[in-house]
Order: sequence, then structure tokens, then C-alpha cells
Amino acid sequence: MRAVLMLVPLLAGLGGGSAFAAEAQRYQMEKTDKGYVRMDTQTGEMSICEERDNQLVCKLAADERSALQDEIGRLQGEVKAIEERVVKLENSLTQKLESTLPTEEEFEKTMGYMERFFRSFMGMVKDMEKEDKAQQPELAPNKT
Repeated sequence: MRAVLMLVPLLAGLGGGSAFAAEAQRYQMEKTDKGYVRMDTQTGEMSICEERDNQLVCKLAADERSALQDEIGRLQGEVKAIEERVVKLENSLTQKLESTLPTEEEFEKTMGYMERFFRSFMGMVKDMEKEDKAQQPELAPNKT
């Protein structure tokens, strides 16, 4: 634990340098009695690392694991609430649309009105054409 405390002042001094140098030093490792402590200098996340089968295996520190699990639980709750809200809104919208659409009977009745209107209108147009023809004298064919 003392090694972790010694790591904090070391990280505080990492202010300058090029972007490449900063990226290269993103993770700081400090040896402990049981392995290593790794710190992400950008996020502050700390991991406990051990050597197993010639590989370095790292796990999040216990307090960060708990915080991570809490955040995951919070986000899952938010996702569930959003999904429920979406379903509720979709159902509400579907009901509104269905309640404003005419029934099949109303649709057929309206189509009947439209058909009668257009037949009547076309009848008036034909009558007007007949009147126009009757009022205009017929022109003699052109003989040239």
C-alpha cells in the first residue's frame, strides 16, 4: 500500500512532454510484495497485477470494482427505464393513430360519397360541353 502512496506524487509530476510521451506513460507500474499496482494516469483507475504462468494478470482494485459494479447497475436501471418509456410511447402513439383512423364502414361510406360527387361533377361537365357545342355554329371544312 505504501508503494501506491509513493506512486501518487510520481504521477503528479507527469504534467509536461509531448503527446507521444504522455501516451507512452499512460500506465504506471509499481512493484509490491505480492505483485504490481498499475495505475492509468488518464483515468486514475488502479489495478492489482500478479504474475501467473509467465503472464501479468491484472484485476481492478476492490474499491474500483465496487464502484464499477455500482455504475453498471445504475446504467442497467436507466436502460430498463428508457426501454419501458419507449414501449409506453409506442403504445400510446399506436392507440392515437388507431383511434383517429376511420373504421372500414366509415371508409366505405366516405368512398360512396366521393363516387357520387365525381359522377355528378362529370355529369355537369358533359352537360356543359353539350351546351357549348350547341351554342357554337359548326365551321365549314377548310378547302384549300
